Amino acid sequence: MNEFLITYLVGIIVVSFFVNMGISLYGIFAKPNLIKKLIALTILSDTANAFAILIGYRRWPPGSMTKPAVFTDFPPTPDKIETFASVAVDPLPQALVLTAIVIGLAVIILLAVIIMQIYRTYGTVDTRVISKLRGRKHE
Repeated sequence: MNEFLITYLVGIIVVSFFVNMGISLYGIFAKPNLIKKLIALTILSDTANAFAILIGYRRWPPGSMTKPAVFTDFPPTPDKIETFASVAVDPLPQALVLTAIVIGLAVIILLAVIIMQIYRTYGTVDTRVISKLRGRKHE
């Protein structure tokens, strides 16, 4: 019963990630407001990062819990190392997500500054209005 519940909950989490990504992509492609596009891009980035962390969790043996990737038993024996490797969380996705968060923050700040400059130049952040204004400028 417990294994079924864990599988069911993980399935719900994965489906919710994909629904969240779909809604974010809709916001990026369908909304004309640049601020809404930026918010949708931020949500998409956070969802992808959370999904990468979820991938880092391994299926652990029944009756044991996942453990952080910190080995505290000294001196290590081969049996303890093997047990630790089978139940520890994979640290690589966590490290990659931490790097992605920092890079994503820089990109979001850059896009926010660009949107502010667009607003100062055109007086709006609506892409439809901006394209009309740019069309009139070139005529």
